[in-house]
Amino acid sequence: MSGYAIIEAADFAATKHVNQRRMNAEQAPYINHCIGVCRVLTAEGNVDDTDTLVAALLHDTVEDTDTTFEEIEARFGPTVRKLVSEVTDDKTLEKKERKRLQIEKAPFVSDQAKRIKMADKIYNLRDIVKSPPLGWSEQRIKEYMEWAQKVTNGCRGVNDKLEAILDGIYADFHSQHP
Repeated sequence: MSGYAIIEAADFAATKHVNQRRMNAEQAPYINHCIGVCRVLTAEGNVDDTDTLVAALLHDTVEDTDTTFEEIEARFGPTVRKLVSEVTDDKTLEKKERKRLQIEKAPFVSDQAKRIKMADKIYNLRDIVKSPPLGWSEQRIKEYMEWAQKVTNGCRGVNDKLEAILDGIYADFHSQHP
């Protein structure tokens, strides 16, 4: 694992997301999410592939900032660019279409991208359960859970540990919200 590349990606993501906040009640700095996704991969999924971890840190930079794929490639190489591309939504599309495409495309992305996608959903789901975004109803939370499960079902077969975590999150939620 190249610590240098990971620190460079963390610094790049922190700079790009500097003025962004999460939608939860605490309005946590957005970079916490990027670092958290990377931590889920390493600490809970036993992922130690540098390109995967770098892409996890950068996974929302193109989607949510002025970063381009060309910039990602120039700084971090073609493999990281490909991974970031595989997990990036096209913001020119309507939200409903973006969500549909995530479900449709999930089974066909690389194994590395599937791991990032699962870790991203784990982080988001935990965050939503702990501190839902401001203004989200129970129904909206339930709809997000159901959608996330459809996305992550398409990512199965690449990391048993991440899958078990997701299964636990979904089971806990459904037992508390029948």
